[in-house]
Amino acid sequence: MFKIFKQRSKEECMCEKYTQLMHRAYKLALVDKERSDKINAKAKKILRELRRMHYPEVENWATE
Repeated sequence: MFKIFKQRSKEECMCEKYTQLMHRAYKLALVDKERSDKINAKAKKILRELRRMHYPEVENWATE
């Protein structure tokens, strides 16, 4: 009923963090490409971890 009382899973927190990082990287890309690339790398690291959580048997995914 009330979202403030609901505990979020680790996956939900990671998805939100990934979305925030990608949004920030997108906005920074117009101003500072180097910082944008660093933030994008952090976001991709989170994405790889999320994929590992869903498919633990697959070690090496092709990165985009």
